[in-house]
Amino acid sequence: MLRASVAQTARLRLEEMSDTLYLSLWYPNLRLASLADKLIQVLGEFAGHGGEPTVYASTAWPVSWSEPPVFQRVYGHGKRGAEPRQAVEDTLELLHDDYAYEFQIGWSLWELETPDNLDARWVREPRLVRVTGYGPLFDEGTYEADGHIRIDFGTDAPFLEEGIELDSAAARHVAENVRQLVELTAALEKASRATARLLWSELGESLAQRLAARLGGLN
Repeated sequence: MLRASVAQTARLRLEEMSDTLYLSLWYPNLRLASLADKLIQVLGEFAGHGGEPTVYASTAWPVSWSEPPVFQRVYGHGKRGAEPRQAVEDTLELLHDDYAYEFQIGWSLWELETPDNLDARWVREPRLVRVTGYGPLFDEGTYEADGHIRIDFGTDAPFLEEGIELDSAAARHVAENVRQLVELTAALEKASRATARLLWSELGESLAQRLAARLGGLN
């Protein structure tokens, strides 16, 4: 097993190499009034795919990301969180075509934990995923490139673990994270009846190609 000092160094390297992973969803002829239902459907799928059933926090952004939010509420984790429908209704009460509506929800993946002076171990770690619904005029029509709804999964590190030696245990946990991601993205598309979806990264690199190269090195 990796010792803590070695794993900590590897984690720093991993953070330098990682990229941000997004999923964009589009809907044909989406009316602004229907955005709430799509957001509820998307948020409701997380509980069945490694996520929490409640929303942690929500924010309404006017005009562009450079403007301060006009609504912001932190519900909390677990039982303190808000049901997706309630969180969406609270946040979209101010419904405008130049607003963006952001929701944070918990989602857990396998990650390599490195406690001080102990061997590294694989644990299920929660992360906050951001689900954002765009009004058609927000930030000059950013939905055209980012989707009517965009899911920000955060760093792609758990799906690649590029900073550590990929032994059989690591490969198994990475594969489970990838399976969870694939199943969630398919479920989000189906539940919300999206007509197009795109899994993409900030740097424009293909997760599938990077993963194939990564797992290929195990053979």
